[in-house]
Amino acid sequence: MSNHTPSPGTEERKEFQTEIRQLLDLVVNSLYTNREIFLRELISNAADACEKVRYMALTSPTLRPASGDLGVEITINEQDHILTISDNGVGMTREELIENLGTIAHSGSKSFLSYLSEHQEQAPDLSLIGQFGVGFYSAFMVATKVVIQTLSADSQADACCWTSEGLGSYTLSAGTREERGTSIEIHLKEDAFDLGKADKIKQIINKYSNFVPYPVSVNGDKVNTVEAIWVKNKNEISGEEYDEFYKFYTGAYDDPLGRLHFSSDAPLSLHALLYMPGSNMERFGFSRIERGVNLFCKKVLIQEKSETILPEWMRFVRGVIDCEDLPLNISRETLQDSTLLQKLNRVVASRLLKYWEEQARDEKTTYEEFWKEFGIFLKEGAATDIVNRADLLKLLRFESSITEPGELTSLDEYVDRMTDSQKNIYFVSGPTRASIEQGPYLEIFRESHMEVLYTYQAIDDYVLMNVGSYRDKPLQSVDQDSGDLPDLGPEKSPQMDDTTATQLTTWLKEVFQDKVKDVRVSKRLVDSPAVLLSMGGSHSMNRLFQSMNEASGIGFPGNAFGDILEINANHDVIQGIERLRAAEDPFATTAAGQLLVSAQMAAGLHVDPRLLSAGLNDLLARAVQTPSHEAS
Repeated sequence: MSNHTPSPGTEERKEFQTEIRQLLDLVVNSLYTNREIFLRELISNAADACEKVRYMALTSPTLRPASGDLGVEITINEQDHILTISDNGVGMTREELIENLGTIAHSGSKSFLSYLSEHQEQAPDLSLIGQFGVGFYSAFMVATKVVIQTLSADSQADACCWTSEGLGSYTLSAGTREERGTSIEIHLKEDAFDLGKADKIKQIINKYSNFVPYPVSVNGDKVNTVEAIWVKNKNEISGEEYDEFYKFYTGAYDDPLGRLHFSSDAPLSLHALLYMPGSNMERFGFSRIERGVNLFCKKVLIQEKSETILPEWMRFVRGVIDCEDLPLNISRETLQDSTLLQKLNRVVASRLLKYWEEQARDEKTTYEEFWKEFGIFLKEGAATDIVNRADLLKLLRFESSITEPGELTSLDEYVDRMTDSQKNIYFVSGPTRASIEQGPYLEIFRESHMEVLYTYQAIDDYVLMNVGSYRDKPLQSVDQDSGDLPDLGPEKSPQMDDTTATQLTTWLKEVFQDKVKDVRVSKRLVDSPAVLLSMGGSHSMNRLFQSMNEASGIGFPGNAFGDILEINANHDVIQGIERLRAAEDPFATTAAGQLLVSAQMAAGLHVDPRLLSAGLNDLLARAVQTPSHEAS
C-alpha cells in the first residue's frame, strides 16, 4: 500500500486484503450480541483520543490547539438518518488512518484466521482476538457507510477523510476538518433508524458511557452529568454525595443502610463503591431480587447486573466495581479469564465480609439494623458458600434464653459465656420466642442455667446442623436425643420404680406401634408430662419435610429422622395413665394417644386435626361422665 498524500480533491481507493474482509465480516455479523454496543465503542475511542492528547500536551507544547474543553459531541440528522460522533482529541494522520483502520490490527489477523480454519467444526473462540482493538468496526453493524474526517494534533499533518461501506474497500481523500480531532459520520441502515433518535442515543449513553471522564453531549445537551465518584478519594466525597449517587444509580427513594468504598492495587487494580439498600424486598414476598452490581472497566460498563463478580447470596448488594485488569474480548461483552474473575470475586467478597465484621464490632446498633433486613442472605451464604463460611458464621446473630426479647448475640459471645463443664452449643427452634419458652425443651437448660440459642427459621437449623461445630464446640439442637445433659438432681429425678417404668414404656411402645421409635423415662423434664425427641436431625427439619410433602405430594417422610417419646415419671398425667394401664382400663389407650399428639404439637409437627378432635372428644366424654368428687 502506498503512503503518499493524495492531492486535494482526489481520492485514493484501497482494497482490504482477503483475510481482512473475513475478519470484518466476523466483527459485523458474529461478534456483538447487542447492536447498541457500537455507540459505547465509538464514545470510548473518542474519550481515549481526548485522554491521549491531554497527556501529550504536557510534554509537547507545539501541539495543534483546539477550541473549547476536551469532550465528545454527538449530532443527529434524523431526516437523513445520519449520526455523527466528534471529539477534539488527538486526531489521526493519513498513515495512522491506514494503520489503525485500514489494516484492522493486521499483525494478528492472519494467525487468528488460521486458527479458525484449523477449528472449523468448533464455534469461533472470539476471545482470542481480545487484543486487536477493532471496536470501531462495530459501527458497520448499523451503518451502510462510515465517513471519518480527522485532523491530527501534529501541526505538520493535513486533514484527511476515510470512507468505507464495509464491503471490502475504503477510500482516502483530503479532509475538510479545520479543528484538531475526529468526526465519525454514520449513515444508518434502515433497520437501525431507531438508533438515530436523540432519546435512544441518550438512553444508550446513560447505560454504557455515563461515567466516561469527558463530557458527552447530544445535539448540544450534556448527557453524562453524574460523576464517577467511585474513582475519587473517599475524603473528597460527602455523605450527601454518596446518597445522591446511590439514588441516581439504583433508582431508589430511600437512603442506603450502609456503603463500602475502597480501592486496591493488589492483587487486582480496582475501585469499588458498594451499597447496602434501605430495605429487603424479598422479605415482603416479592420474587427473588436481581443482582445489583455492575462491572466497569475504566468507567465503561462491561456487564450490567453481573452474575459473576459476587457470590449469589450477595445479590442484595448494589453498586459499581471498576477493574482495570480485566482482559476483555474485542466486543467488551465477554470476560476471557475465569481465573482472574474468580480472584475478583474473592477480593470483593472478602472486603464486604471484613466491612460487616468491623461494623458488627464497632457499630453494633447499625449492624443489627442491617442484620434484621439482610440477615437471611448471610444465612443463605453460610449454608451454600463453603469458601466464606467461616467468616459468615461470625456474622450470624440470634436471640437466646439469657437475652432480652429483640436483643441479639453471636456465636462467639455464646462460646465465651460457656462454662468449662458445657461441651455443646445448644439451640432450639420455634416460630416465636413465646412458643419456645412455653415448650418442654428448655426445662433442663433452665434448671441448670445453661444458655440456649433461639432459631426462628428452618434455614437457621439447616446452617447450624450442616456446620456441625463452632470453635471446636459441637452444635446441638435441644430437640435431638443427646447424652450430654446435666443431672436434674435427686429431688427431681424420676420417682417411679424401674419395674413399673419398664412395664409402662413397653406398653406405650405397643400402643404407638410405628409412630415412634422408642419410649423411655426422661431425665430432662421438670413440668411437662412428655417430650418428643428427634433421633437424627431436628424437628425444624422434620417440619420442612412435612411442608415439602404437603406441597408436592411426592411423599417426603414427615418424621424423616425418627422420634423418641420421653415421659416425665413424676408428672400426674403419666402416673394417671399408669394407673389406668394397671387397671386395664381401655381409656388408658385414649389418654396415651392424646399424650403423643400433645408432644407432636409441642414439637411443632403437623398433626391431623381430625385425629386431634377425636381424641379431645373422648377426653371430654370421660370428663363429663366422671362425678365431681371422683374427679377431685
